[in-house]
Amino acid sequence: MSIWELLLAVVVVVLMLVALLANVLVLMCFLYSADIRKQVPGLFILNLTFCNLLMAVSSMPLTLAGIIYKSQPAGDQVCHAVGFLETFLTTNSMLSMAALSIDRWIAVVFPLSYHSKMRFRDAALILSYTWLHSASFPIVAASLSWVGFHHLYASCTLYSKRPEDRTQFVIFTGVFHALSFLLSLVVLCFTYLKVLKVARFHCKRIDVITMQTLVLLVDIHPSVRERCLEEQRRRRQRATKKISTFIGTFILCFAPYVITRLVELSSVVHINAHWGIISKCLAYSKAVSDPFVYSLLRHQYKKTWKDIINKVLKRSSINSSALAGEAHGRNLPQLNE
Repeated sequence: MSIWELLLAVVVVVLMLVALLANVLVLMCFLYSADIRKQVPGLFILNLTFCNLLMAVSSMPLTLAGIIYKSQPAGDQVCHAVGFLETFLTTNSMLSMAALSIDRWIAVVFPLSYHSKMRFRDAALILSYTWLHSASFPIVAASLSWVGFHHLYASCTLYSKRPEDRTQFVIFTGVFHALSFLLSLVVLCFTYLKVLKVARFHCKRIDVITMQTLVLLVDIHPSVRERCLEEQRRRRQRATKKISTFIGTFILCFAPYVITRLVELSSVVHINAHWGIISKCLAYSKAVSDPFVYSLLRHQYKKTWKDIINKVLKRSSINSSALAGEAHGRNLPQLNE
């Protein structure tokens, strides 16, 4: 086992552990907070969380074993099942992110009609479509025996070993990535750029009001004026940073893997095996970043975690006080003797 393979194995282990921990934390927040469960986007986040958890316990361990043993780590049936699940979960995750962007677009661009346009029933219909869309491609691939262990990525995924199926597999792979990665990316860019446009418009209105107020308040202290101007700059940057994070993480994590899969179909370009696994690890890293990008760094989830921690600490302190009281009670007779 070379140093590169050892490093890649360590990376997969870290990604797997962090993905499990972070997504379990999101799930705990969802179960603990009634306010989070009442929100429509919570359904999309819950679906995304389950996809990430299943990816961490199914595909990542087999990729780790594939890196270590340099061969198919399990039987054909297990590998086919994991490859089917990996294709389904990856597509479902992408479409869930697109659904979250649509929800934000409706909430920001159409705030007055949001509750009528995005109800739990509407969210359930969108999730039903994502499941049908995500399941259609692996079903076709499995029926044509295009699922197996791919040495380039050291994982069970879409793979065709028969040369006579090359043309059909190339067309299938192109259509699959166009209707999963590219479609989700187009939806993300369209919706979030619309959200950014509205956010910048509101920032300009607030900036005009702020500047008019600062002009009228002649006796205002310079430090207060500077804080107001600094808050203006932060307000303008906040929306841009958030939207750049949503779109940037999607492209950074999925684009290298998708491009590698498409370039691989060409017999002219040779792809290094280490790069194949690195691109796969980048795709896995989306399961790590999603809990932080969409959930754990938000104020509501932070507040929920503080409540959970305070409740646990309070309970432990009560239990320790009760145990101390019992011990003191048992010691009293001995002292009296």
